[in-house]
Amino acid sequence: MSTAEAIDCCAPLSAPTLSDAEADATAELFRALGDPGRVRIVNMLATSGGELCGCDMTELGLAQPTISHHLKKLHEAGLLERVQRGKRVCYSLDRSAVAKLAAVADLKASCC
Repeated sequence: MSTAEAIDCCAPLSAPTLSDAEADATAELFRALGDPGRVRIVNMLATSGGELCGCDMTELGLAQPTISHHLKKLHEAGLLERVQRGKRVCYSLDRSAVAKLAAVADLKASCC
């Protein structure tokens, strides 16, 4: 199962039970965000108001190959959309995937 498919298969963590497939899919999604550099990239894209190319992310203090690696992992996870613009590849958040991630992580319904 690709991680993009995993996003579709995730169940909210507040669900009464999770099947093995749902637990695996949810773990894949969180694994994609399991690196501080990737979290910072998602944050940068979320606050940019649009799309950014990898070369626009050097202020993160990461080497360009590292940024490219993280962008690839986030794209494979289904969290980012990518568009080729000449020789540049620009990324933006996949809003539906981010909404699904928020729903998966929402624990308010089952606690407190």
